[in-house]
Amino acid sequence: MDKGKQDFRGSIPLLIVEIFVLAIAVGVMYVVVTMTSEVNHKEIDEENIVINEEIVKKKTTEVKQTEKEKEEVKKKGYRNIALFGVDARDGELGRGTRSDTIMIASINQDTQEIKLISVFRDTYLNLSNDSYNKCNTAYAQGGPEQAINMLNMNLDLDITDYVTIGFSGLIDAVDALGGVEIEITDSEISHLNNYQLCMAEELGVDYIPVEQSGRQLLNGMQATAYCRIRYTRGDDFRRAERQREVLRAMMDKAGGASVGTLTDMVNAVLPQVETSLDVDEVLSVLGSVAGYNMAVSDGFPFEGGRAGANVGSKGSCVIPMDLEENVRQLHQMLYPENSYTPSSRVAQINEEIKAQTGEYIQ
Repeated sequence: MDKGKQDFRGSIPLLIVEIFVLAIAVGVMYVVVTMTSEVNHKEIDEENIVINEEIVKKKTTEVKQTEKEKEEVKKKGYRNIALFGVDARDGELGRGTRSDTIMIASINQDTQEIKLISVFRDTYLNLSNDSYNKCNTAYAQGGPEQAINMLNMNLDLDITDYVTIGFSGLIDAVDALGGVEIEITDSEISHLNNYQLCMAEELGVDYIPVEQSGRQLLNGMQATAYCRIRYTRGDDFRRAERQREVLRAMMDKAGGASVGTLTDMVNAVLPQVETSLDVDEVLSVLGSVAGYNMAVSDGFPFEGGRAGANVGSKGSCVIPMDLEENVRQLHQMLYPENSYTPSSRVAQINEEIKAQTGEYIQ
């Protein structure tokens, strides 16, 4: 089977998720407000969402320590939301659907920053039920609730809300912006065109091959194919960099786009959305982040703290070499003003990951 076709469903959702955040960041609130009825709202039972008690106690202690600075404390606050991109051509966005993209969107209302952290889908973690596998298995097994619990348990987070987005729409969104400018290398051309060919066959449309290297304007099909390249040097991690390159290019283009252009872009994305946030909450979140900057975009486990290994029947996985250190680095990135020590639960998971994967790591 052609490599491009094997990987057709792999990374399209990442950019769709980021486009949703982008649409907020570029200040098209009134467009989104008129379209909230198109967002599929799904309730999740918060009693089923597990938040590490050590984290709750730590936050409570910090608030008490700053009691005399109540006004300052009130100003400080983060809103963490889980973002999932799924392979859902039939419109089904819940349990049983593969979560090809897992992200954490951390919104800092004081510094006006949005931080996006991608959790690599093949990362070997506790699925929140003390079974270990690639972390995207959690969504397939138990939908967004289990996936949120997986993130909270392994990363010491307190997420209670999510946004899930289907894979369709990226091509139209990029085309709505009039394309994006990207630097293409000689080694990327053949792979880019192979992915275009596979997508064109799947969607029943034509495509325009990229014929030369250098900086050039890519249309939606070309940009989507570029995001999916994983067979050059750097494999999956370089692919994530390509996705961020396209995102930055889209942000540059959107910054000077007309209202009509931005409306078309948002229109390509929102019908694909399912979220635990109701309309009022969506508007509240949008209102708090309009005009914010995307300050961080990175991948977890972090470079230098991860390894690749074939873990028996579970296949090729990304191994956090030291989960505690990776989680410490994550918290330092998300909450730089606070000191942080990973919980005993994360320490236990770390030891179990080492025990289960140690023999597979060269």
